[in-house]
Amino acid sequence: MPHATIADVLRVLRTEPGRPRLTWYGDAGERVELSGAVLENWVNKTTNLLVEEFDARPGGVVQLDLPPHWRTIVWAFAVWRSGACVATGAASPADLVITDSPVRHVGADPLVVVSLPALARHYDGELPRGSVDAASAVMTYADVLGWVEATDPHARALDDGGAPITYADLLAGGPAHAGPARVLHTVGDGRTDEVVRLLRSALDVLAGNGSIVVIAPTVATDLAADPGRRARVVESERITDEV
Repeated sequence: MPHATIADVLRVLRTEPGRPRLTWYGDAGERVELSGAVLENWVNKTTNLLVEEFDARPGGVVQLDLPPHWRTIVWAFAVWRSGACVATGAASPADLVITDSPVRHVGADPLVVVSLPALARHYDGELPRGSVDAASAVMTYADVLGWVEATDPHARALDDGGAPITYADLLAGGPAHAGPARVLHTVGDGRTDEVVRLLRSALDVLAGNGSIVVIAPTVATDLAADPGRRARVVESERITDEV
């Protein structure tokens, strides 16, 4: 049956908490793998930050100015777990801005600055006054989800500059990849459109009890130039499908 909320999707991850659910191939040979338990842990911590620090709730709008990345999936899932709307463009007035590049949001308040490297413990740069360093802040919040408002199925869930998508629409129809599929998702050039494509892909795969392997654009270029290496990645990751 189709899942109604992100809470339903996270519940699927608990069925096999140790199984890899999200794998990331990034720049400089970075490979990050999150099991179902670890992914849910990240989402819980981040949701607690959003709710307790910024009062994220249904009807609120969070501008997500991040590239296609595993951390972007975590932050989007956390926003959705709080019931707020993920806005990937700059058109919607936002209650909170989350970005990896604070220079693009001078004067934004409140502002959360995200460090993308997997081992980052703090933002490696100058933080605007009053902004929150996500790398250090998220780790201070509980692993177990605290109180959140019930998700409103008619509230906006995603605004990418087109027609807003409600929570009722976000997971409608059920996943295209059912069962324990291991899906390879190659990120193309671009930012906003590719973020939305990645988020929809991750939702679809995880809701279907599968796992997703995400290839960053620079890595995808290298793999395209070396078919043998790409074949080894597909084999070692036990890929069953590609998008």
